[in-house]
Amino acid sequence: MTAASAPSPVPFARARNKDERIGDVFLDATAIAARVDELGKDITEDYRGKDLLLISILKGAVFFMADLARAIDLPLEMDFLAISSYTEEHSETGAKAIRFLKDLDQPVKDRNVLIVEDMIDSGLTLHYIMRSLRLRRPASLEVCTFFDRPHLRLVDIDVRYRGFEVPDDFFVGYGFDYRQSFRNIPYVAYLRLGPDQPTLF
Repeated sequence: MTAASAPSPVPFARARNKDERIGDVFLDATAIAARVDELGKDITEDYRGKDLLLISILKGAVFFMADLARAIDLPLEMDFLAISSYTEEHSETGAKAIRFLKDLDQPVKDRNVLIVEDMIDSGLTLHYIMRSLRLRRPASLEVCTFFDRPHLRLVDIDVRYRGFEVPDDFFVGYGFDYRQSFRNIPYVAYLRLGPDQPTLF
């Protein structure tokens, strides 16, 4: 199933979790597994006979990366990037800059690289990462994201594999966090914050 035909997720019943900040289930574990399996089959077909390297952007994509790698029926390798955005010291516009906190452990030259993301919004950070990786001359460079919000895109990003297009709600679970918590929930749920609770950021 290609990115263009990715199905739309359907809300399920309220999450069975004692934390009141976890709202209704947006995508349950069964739906997640089914879609990841479809993506794995597509990637298996497209990369058969090629040297495939999956690159995960820490931390959010780790759960998706692990499941996706198991769904790909090919020999492959995995590597990880950690990045941070910060406001440039002398910027009058508050422009954000990106820096690598953890670089790759292996070269990408002449390899078929697939970047694995949890979510793409504006695409600015991913655009920077792809530009940096292209300088290392991979044989190919493609993107697979679990969630996508193409309506928020500020730069052109060619997403070859997409799990789901999603609305602008804030989600937790399956790698998505609220202040580093809830990543390990095995489904994706809406985050609910009351007026007396901390803001999202």
